[in-house]
Amino acid sequence: MGKDVIIACDFASREATFAFLDRFTGKKPFIKIGMELYYAEGPQIVRDLKARGHKIFLDLKLHDIPNTVKKAMAVLSKLDVDMTNLHAGGTRAMMEAALEGLTRPDGTRPLLIAVTQLTSTSPEAMAKDLLIEKPMEEVVMHYAKNAALSGLDGVVCSPLEAEAVHHACGKEFLTVTPGVRFADGDKGDQVRVMTPAQAKAIGSDYIVVGRPITAAADPVAAYERCLAEFVG
Repeated sequence: MGKDVIIACDFASREATFAFLDRFTGKKPFIKIGMELYYAEGPQIVRDLKARGHKIFLDLKLHDIPNTVKKAMAVLSKLDVDMTNLHAGGTRAMMEAALEGLTRPDGTRPLLIAVTQLTSTSPEAMAKDLLIEKPMEEVVMHYAKNAALSGLDGVVCSPLEAEAVHHACGKEFLTVTPGVRFADGDKGDQVRVMTPAQAKAIGSDYIVVGRPITAAADPVAAYERCLAEFVG
């Protein structure tokens, strides 16, 4: 397993997504399809992008009762995505059910990772809005350990927590880290951020990069800069 950069294709339509990806005439980047695009275009957008040769992280963050998540994951497994996710806050029972639903009859399945805390969530918001008064790192580590005990492949976490997650859950437990910005870029609405080079140094396995690439004057150059800084 090698490190890779995943581009967050947070576009509102198939047309906008294809127009963006048509600029990449060489390497087919690993891409993330989130709620906006999936809800706008449905599962066909996944099939079409897979047919174009892209690896896909389907970022829908499932969170519901275990049986509902199990059935939903069984549907998503048929889309042949490479990675998908859920909220670790849904409990171990939900995560175990999700894994069961995602596993195909032949035993294969996409990677399944859990969201610990969103990178837009500050410790203050956790305490005031969610009534979670434990320190951020303690909460993230607890959620990550629950995901590992449930048999998941890794977690989505801030790059600030990636190193600690590996210490707690092992080197093979994947850390997929959004909240990555260039040193000279705008942080946007992300609170806990890090540069690609810093994310590499602390052991992130994948970084998810959106606006620093998708909103760049030259997205291909920005993507290649990310690869150079993170993968080397």
